[in-house]
Amino acid sequence: MYWNEASECRSRDELEALQLARLQGLVERVYRQVPFYREKLEQAAVRPEDIRSLEDLRKIPFTTKADLRDNYPFGLFAVPMDQIIRLHASTGTTGKPTVVGYTRNDIEIWSEVMARTLVSAGAHKGDIIQVAYGYGLFTGGLGVHYGAEKIGAAVVPVSTGNTSRQITLLQDFGTTVLCSTPSYALYLAEAAEERGISPRDLPLRAGVFGAEPWTEDLRREIEKKLHVSAIDIYGLSEIIGPGVAAECEAKDGLHIMEDHFLPEIVDPETGEPLGEDRAGELVITTLTKEGIPLLRYRVRDITRLTRARCRCGRTTARMERVTGRSDDMLIVRGVNVFPSQIESALLRIPEAAPHYLIYVDRVKALDRLEIHVEVSEEMFSDEIRERAGIEKRIKAEVESILGIAVTIKLVEPKSITRSEGKAVRVIDRREG
Repeated sequence: MYWNEASECRSRDELEALQLARLQGLVERVYRQVPFYREKLEQAAVRPEDIRSLEDLRKIPFTTKADLRDNYPFGLFAVPMDQIIRLHASTGTTGKPTVVGYTRNDIEIWSEVMARTLVSAGAHKGDIIQVAYGYGLFTGGLGVHYGAEKIGAAVVPVSTGNTSRQITLLQDFGTTVLCSTPSYALYLAEAAEERGISPRDLPLRAGVFGAEPWTEDLRREIEKKLHVSAIDIYGLSEIIGPGVAAECEAKDGLHIMEDHFLPEIVDPETGEPLGEDRAGELVITTLTKEGIPLLRYRVRDITRLTRARCRCGRTTARMERVTGRSDDMLIVRGVNVFPSQIESALLRIPEAAPHYLIYVDRVKALDRLEIHVEVSEEMFSDEIRERAGIEKRIKAEVESILGIAVTIKLVEPKSITRSEGKAVRVIDRREG
């Protein structure tokens, strides 16, 4: 089994000494090699020699996604293009894409952290790992692929889509580990049942799920329907791709690969650092990235950190499951609303399917939240009185969590579009 105990079980003193040395080297390097960072550091009156402790990290200005877009495509690269062997990019749906470049060493680090991730989920050399994340410019598929190869597992690089083929390969190849978004994993379970295939009859035993926020309730639903141990993973292309953090089999927070990625939690409004166990916005500094290293990158995901030792033996900091994004958070009548809160409430109602769509409208200057929820065929065709009772229960559950009034509409099965990538949960139709 691949197990990097030396890197994942350092004492906190050893780890922080390594982090400081790498941080100092990083700041020196970007100051010399990236004009954007030289200017930004000089504006903040910070020079490389000013970084004497990890506490000095807060002197460094933040980097944002807007900075990557403003310097499109290669303005933040820290090495000449002849050292870049791979380019990835975001889809760019809200503007110019964010472009990231990898040196050969960056690819090796990516393979390493993804190998750790898969081992944390219980994967090993004898496994057949089906990668249903997208390949191409999206970093998901190739990142998992590298990690699987590094631990010596057999990789099925099926990518996203073609659900019928996915199910056939699960059967014919004897896949033991599935890697996909959690929403697609649930869709695969549904599709298999429709074909008369019981996931219980498949050798599948573990799932490595990420790329979108999901709840503990959805984990239980996936584990029940697919008969797997479902593990949460975390990453983003700007930092490296998948492999930034991952749950172990204890499922008590996601271990951050702290020897490569230095995490902070800050107040989303003020940017001030927050103490341990306080929820806020995740900020990451890439300690070892060569192609496009980032100082204090504002990830926009909301979570909290703990550095208490995990019972698995790893000593790295753990991040709580992401509850949402500070830039995707809905503000409805002055209340902060995350789709994950609504998902958690729905999954507590047995008659509700884990498929929903949130509509936000503004009627006569008042925000209105309407949630469409799928129910079973039997329930949808049942008496109106029964459906009204379920709507009332869902409404009460959601309102108890959000603290605002909502409208619930039960819809027939399969009427909400299934996603083969990241699930679309919110349609905000407010103007301005």
